[in-house]
This record gives sequence, C-alpha cells and structure tokens, in this order.
Amino acid sequence: MDPVRHLKISVLVLALLVSIGTAGYSTIEGWRLLDALYMTVITLGTVGFREIHELSDAGKIFTMVLIFFGVSVLGYIVGSLAQIMFEGQLQRIIGRKKVEKKIDALSGHYIICGFGRIGALICKEFAAKPLPFVVVENDPLVVDKLAQDSYLFLRGNATDDETLLKAGIKKAKGLISVVTSDTENVYITLTARGLNPDLYILARSGEEGSEIKLKRAGANKVVSPYLIGGSRMAQAILRPNVMDFIEIATGREHLELQIEEIVIPATSGFIGENLASSGFRRETGVIIVGIKKASGKMVFNPESHTHMEAHDTLIVLGQPTAIFKLEELVNCGKCADDIKRHRKNHE
Repeated sequence: MDPVRHLKISVLVLALLVSIGTAGYSTIEGWRLLDALYMTVITLGTVGFREIHELSDAGKIFTMVLIFFGVSVLGYIVGSLAQIMFEGQLQRIIGRKKVEKKIDALSGHYIICGFGRIGALICKEFAAKPLPFVVVENDPLVVDKLAQDSYLFLRGNATDDETLLKAGIKKAKGLISVVTSDTENVYITLTARGLNPDLYILARSGEEGSEIKLKRAGANKVVSPYLIGGSRMAQAILRPNVMDFIEIATGREHLELQIEEIVIPATSGFIGENLASSGFRRETGVIIVGIKKASGKMVFNPESHTHMEAHDTLIVLGQPTAIFKLEELVNCGKCADDIKRHRKNHE
C-alpha cells in the first residue's frame, strides 16, 4: 500500500481513538469533556502526568487498553512518516500537487487515454506542435515513464467519470482513446460522450467490426492502425514514389516539406477574398491543395477564383517557414489590405 495512504489511515484511527477515549472517560468516570479530552491526550501521548482525578477500576482498565492502542497507532504513524521521508514520497506529493494544478488550469486541451506505443507517438507529435494535452494511464510502470518524459498525466481508469472529470473533460477540445482493448475504448467513448456531448472523440479500433460499435458509442472518427499499416506497406510496393512523397510531406524527419491545415478565423482580413486576390502563393510560395469549407464540404485542388469564408480550413503544402508565414497572414486583420496596396504599387 502507498505509505501516504498508510499515514492517512493512521491519522484517522488516531482521531477515532481520541474520540473514544474522551467519550469513555466521560461515561465511566463522569468527568466533564475538557478533563476527559486532556486525560485522553496525555494517555495516548504517554507523557506520564498523573491522573486528573482518581480512577475507578473500570477507568484503570480502560486507560491500559487506550495506552496499548495509542502506542501502536503512534508507532505506525512515525513509521509511515519515516518511509515517506526516506523514499522521497513527500517530494512526489508536492510535485503531484503542482501537476494537478496545471491540469486544472487547462482549457481547450486534448485527453489521451492510454500511453502505449501509439499513445506515446501521439504525445510526441502533440509536444512538438505544441498542443496542450493530458495523459490518462492506469499502469504504474507506464506512469513512471510518463513522469520521466515530463508529460502532464493522471493515474486512473479512463472509463471512470471521476478520472475524466479530473482530466478536465468539461473544458477539453478532444479525447483520443488508444488503449489496447477495443472494449475499453468503447466504454471510454461512452463515458466521454456522456460527460461532454460536444467533445471531438478519436478512437482506436483493433478488431474487425469494432469501428461500428465505437461510432455508435459516440466516436467522431475511428482509426485502425493495422488497416493503415497494412495499406501503407502495400502502397510502398505498388507506388513507391508516391509513398516517398507522402513520407516527406508528413514525416517530421524530413523538414523540407510539410502538409498542414490552417483555419481562417472570423477576424481574418482575407474573408471574401479568392485565392488569386489573396496573393498567398506569391507571398509565401505554399500550394493550397484543398479547402474544407465551414459546412464540411471538401474542395480538392481549388480553382483560383474560389472564395474563402470564415472558419474554412486551408490544406497547404510547403516549407515549414512558408507555412508559418501563411498562418501569420491568415490571422492578421490588416494584411489583406497591405497585400492589395503592395500589388497596386507594382502594377
């Protein structure tokens, strides 16, 4: 058992003994509460003061029993404190409290349930972005690994309401369930959807037929790593050059080219502009390969006269520096006017 839990139980037992001792002296000897409490404290503390009043035989027997239990409990408390000090538990408790405060302060974050091989890769990608996230894991060995990686985490079962509430599910933007059991993924999805109906839920599917169950449980999207892995291996043989291009565009080991998505905010100065008048290609050099409209419709290889609207998502291909520059332009309220003015000056 955790030594901290030992200590808590011991303190509760000690408080119970004080209550019993006070009530016992009041009942047996007929003393007032303050005298009974004082006698109980000096007895449990084995201070050695004389009795406040003369004790009856029943009172003496009660005192001996109280001393026996009191010495045992106090010794147990001292042992628990020593264990906490020597094992560094006190430092862990303080550190855990700090982590819990950071988790409480999160908003618009993601909850990752499970820190296996897939969960670890997701955390690595999120940390590199960076995106705020908290991991929920129940395996004590895996929890130690999470602490070493300095990720925000909670130890607990992700199917429990209390655990997800501690992870801030009410304020979270999304939840990713990647535990190894499909059954647990279904339960986690059901629990999360019940706690936050507006939450975006991504779930892992391992067995055939689990995808339908997960979507019924409330998952927005279901991904099968085995299906994706098998398809990608086949494509590596059938279309090796296409796969090389995809790996360059999506892998972090190749930084010369990336595919990214950029959301057009309602405050952007480019709302109502088309791709040609926006000057995105000329100013940054990125290629816009698609636009996901706010309505959910996906436009592939959009034409130059395609207009942009608030909350549209641009799917762009380009160098990381160019993509970053485009993000700054899209989020700038006055940049559209500056680009138009700059173009007129050069005409």
